[in-house]
Amino acid sequence: MGFLDAILGRSKPVRPDLDQLFALPSAAVTLQAAVGFSPTGLGTVCFASVEGGVFSRIQEEARSLLDGSVEFSQDAYGYTWLLVRHDPEDVAGLVNDLHAVNTSLEEAGFGPQLLCSLVGFRDDRQRSLALVYLYKRGTFYPFAPKHGGGEKRDNPLELQVRAMLGDDLTIEQDLARWFPVWGAPGL
Repeated sequence: MGFLDAILGRSKPVRPDLDQLFALPSAAVTLQAAVGFSPTGLGTVCFASVEGGVFSRIQEEARSLLDGSVEFSQDAYGYTWLLVRHDPEDVAGLVNDLHAVNTSLEEAGFGPQLLCSLVGFRDDRQRSLALVYLYKRGTFYPFAPKHGGGEKRDNPLELQVRAMLGDDLTIEQDLARWFPVWGAPGL
């Protein structure tokens, strides 16, 4: 950042600290022990859409990197979701794959298009929970849609999870940045 940028109040965007994803396995253990949420084995990477041949190349690289265990989809807002499947017990393997995909996208010059990654969890009452990593903030937050409640959130559960995981993850302090990820694959 230059002198003029500092005077005018402009700042450089935060570079994603992808290594923070490696804290997710310990957070998964905490979630399971404290509130009974088990990993689903599903994780996603969301990024702003890329068109044409570049997108095809990204898809091929991801498939070859992950031995074909990846699915791509687009949501109603035009964002691309990359879904990775693993054995639910292998959170570390899932995180390694998510990290590899993110690193690959970042090295290919698509770091600014990265929006979030999430890892899914479910409890014995079939409630869903995701731990969402925001690239541009370098923080995590819990997202818990209400079971059978349409597009409503389970705010008390989200706050409970925030309190529980403060030692495991860098939690986003600004609740206004806890964006809903309705219809995210793997949730």
